[in-house]
Amino acid sequence: MLEHFARGSSAVDWCEWNYAHSSFIAEFYNTISNVIFLVLPPFFMYLFRPYSKHVCSGVNIIWVLFVVTGISSAYFHATLSLVGQLLDELSILWGIMVAFALWTPRWLLAIGPIKMNSAPFVFMLFAELQRCRDYRVIRLGFACAGWWFVAVLFWVNDRVFCDVWTSISFPYLHCAWHILIFIASYTGCVLGSYFYAANEFPQLRPTVSYWPCWSQNLGLPYIVLKAMPREKPYETTEPVNYIPEKKCWA
Repeated sequence: MLEHFARGSSAVDWCEWNYAHSSFIAEFYNTISNVIFLVLPPFFMYLFRPYSKHVCSGVNIIWVLFVVTGISSAYFHATLSLVGQLLDELSILWGIMVAFALWTPRWLLAIGPIKMNSAPFVFMLFAELQRCRDYRVIRLGFACAGWWFVAVLFWVNDRVFCDVWTSISFPYLHCAWHILIFIASYTGCVLGSYFYAANEFPQLRPTVSYWPCWSQNLGLPYIVLKAMPREKPYETTEPVNYIPEKKCWA
């Protein structure tokens, strides 16, 4: 049992040179690139506070699993141990299962059993985008698909064409994969959150906004509820008067 915790006990070894930058970290850049999974999720919780309170508090489980995935991946790449590999893969599966549990629409459940992989998510994404009339959401959907495509391209290159990238002294594509898949996964979570709120809570008038507001191209997308219920002591479910968002700078 303990041998599975040993360094190098995993059969998986990525393209980056082992122990080239540290005697304690096997794949240095593949390890530190997981920092993004640890730093940003607490801020996601802050941005999604109204959504968590009025739509679905389970969204915070997703952000916690982002952190778990980052820790597991960092441990795996630092040690290349079998236990690290299993924790890395299991944390990803946990995230996928929670996402399906939170955001799978009723019409997709009516079709039949859903396999726990990315294919139903891609189908759901394009089906919901075809029904959507919000330009910001449609734009974000295509951006999400683009990030996923580029991330997978980097992953495949690192696995299949390692010799080519090593020959030019750039075996760091898996490090880039971590950053790209983080962006793709987050945008996918934003879309899943929006579609669920739009289908189940249309009276809250959910939409996609960006932080900071002046940069839609580089900003961080999140869900805004334009018509949230009044808080106590008013004891009413009527929506508050909507205050238009500040105009974003071009």
